[in-house]
Formats: sequence, C-alpha cells, structure tokens
Amino acid sequence: MSRTVAVIGGGYGGAAVAKALESEADVVLIDPREAFVNAAASLRALTRPDWAGNMFFPFETLLTKGTLIRDRAVSVDTGGVTLASGERVAADYLVLATGSSYAYPAKPASDSIGAAMDDLRRTHKELRQADKVLILGAGPVGLELAGEIKEVWPDKHVTIADPAEELLPGFQPEVVEDLRGQLDALGVELRLGTGLAAPPNTETGRADAFTVTTTGGDQITADIWFRAYGKRTNSDYLADGRLTTLNAQGQVPVTESLNVKGYDHVYAVGDITDVAEAKMAGYAMQHAEVVATNISARLNGEEPTATYQPLPFPMILLPLGPNGGVGQLPSPDGPFVAPASMVSEYKGTDLFTARFIEQFGPTV
Repeated sequence: MSRTVAVIGGGYGGAAVAKALESEADVVLIDPREAFVNAAASLRALTRPDWAGNMFFPFETLLTKGTLIRDRAVSVDTGGVTLASGERVAADYLVLATGSSYAYPAKPASDSIGAAMDDLRRTHKELRQADKVLILGAGPVGLELAGEIKEVWPDKHVTIADPAEELLPGFQPEVVEDLRGQLDALGVELRLGTGLAAPPNTETGRADAFTVTTTGGDQITADIWFRAYGKRTNSDYLADGRLTTLNAQGQVPVTESLNVKGYDHVYAVGDITDVAEAKMAGYAMQHAEVVATNISARLNGEEPTATYQPLPFPMILLPLGPNGGVGQLPSPDGPFVAPASMVSEYKGTDLFTARFIEQFGPTV
C-alpha cells in the first residue's frame, strides 16, 4: 500500500505536519524556499541583523527521512500536485499549507537564506540613519515593529497611522488599555482614524525624507516608512477549480477535522483555511496536530477522530521588544489578560527560537 503524503508549503503548519508524519509515511514537502522561516522573528532581525540567523531553519535539518522538492505548486487535483517545473507528484494524502504573503520586512521577499539576510542588513542600514519612522498599519505587525525599533533606538520618533478607529478590536479592554500605556511610555505616536490622501512618494524601507497629507488634512513628516498591512492568501494554484472552490478571501472550505470539504484524503492547515479565526502561527501549528493525528490514524487503518474548534474569543501574544507587550490567552474562565512579564517569557525574549530549535534542529 502506498503511503505518500504530499505537503504543499513548509510554513508553521506544513513543516509541523511533515515532521510529525515522516517516520510513518513517505512525506514529500514542496516549497520553493531554502528554509523554514520563523516570521515571528523577522522584525527583530531587521533591527538586530546579528540576530537574523535565528529565524531560518534549513529544510534539510527539518526532514531526516522525507523528501524536499524546492518548487511551486501550480495546480492540485485529487491525485496529486503539478509543479511549476512541469513535474507531477502523485500522493495518497494531500495537505494544503501554503499560508499567506505579507509585506516585507514582516516576511522575507526572497526564497534564499543569503538573499533574505542581505535584504535585512540593507534595510537595517537605511533604518539606522532615519530619525523619524512612519509605520502604516496598527495591527500586530505594525505594533511589534514599533516596539523593536524603540528597543534598539529609543530616541527615534515612531508614528503608527491606521484608518481604523480602534486598537486591537475584539480584545479585552484591559489589553487595549495596557497596550496604549506601554506605547505612550515608549514614546510611540499612535494616530488611529488616520488614512493618507496618497502614499509616500519614496520606496518603502528606504531612508529619504518625505511629507504625506492625511485624509483629515494634517501632515506627517518622516525619513522612512514601512507597510504593515495587506495579508494575502497564497492559493493561486487552486484558482483553476480542479480541487475546490475558494471563498472571496482565497481560502479553502474545511470541515472540523480540517479536511477540504468533499474529500477524506485532502487536508488544509493555517492561513489558507476558512476557519473563522485570526490567521496566526499558533493556530496553524494546532491545525497541524489535528491533521497529523488524522492522517496517522488512516495510515494505521483507523477512523480519524481529531477535530479542531476555534476559540470563541481572539488570542494574542504581542511583544513590544524583548521585555514589553500584551497578551490575551485562553483559560477555563474565558480570556485571560497576560502581563508583559508573561508575554516576554512565552514569546518576547526569543520569539519562539528555542521551540523551533527543539522541533527542527539548529538555525543557520
């Protein structure tokens, strides 16, 4: 009996599925990149280039028995995957785990470790010479970027602008209040309800003074700017409809067992699913546990029973540098507001580096 599991995408969810199943199946991991990327560490890698190696885990150290194919999927059907090279990978089980794209520097622009690290060093030099920084987007990425910049350069003036009227909508008021207080203490200028009449006329991540006008008629002057919005689901290879129909966000419909609807041998994890929750690395890794458990059951002739239920409230660990930040975590009594010390312990200190070293092996 053939036991080939093709995992498309080596991000948080896909890498975890591949690692969990390689000892009991013929795992084929398909990803154009050279390494698993811990994107949670990318913003600290920007402000501290000497730390950048901590975010890249070569796939060769991840898989000791499985097969890695560095290529992109261009189509998927019930029997396998067609790659950009023209190669076809036949599989008994398929796992869609291609995640989402996000503006650099939150996620690297290059598939190569060396090129990605060169990009971070180049942008670091640009940022280092800028006195005033404008971040467009007051979501977790923009907030974390502000915290990392202030940790290294406390005297830089950092402004975060966002058309949204609320900060972290849906979270407990205590979380938002604590976050505002920490941003004030850092000297971060937060401008909510502020859109721009036109984008800056300079390239993002390049030091070059500019002035923009807000939709309210005010002006903001800065020396460099970063985009911290615009997540896009990586599902173009499913657009031909051979496997499934995508929703308006480009996401795949899944069951509570994380099967792609209509198939008992095709699964999806992470940002590509239509699970009603924020798209976060922690959730993708929880999805991976469910999918690995269910595929393992099928491989052993058993009926899969693992299911995934999203939390009824949002969860977050949002560090502001290694020592600050806010969090909201699950507890038997509902959402628990985590203090900065807990956020630092769980995430801020090393941004999960130790966890991934234990799971995947050494960084570059």
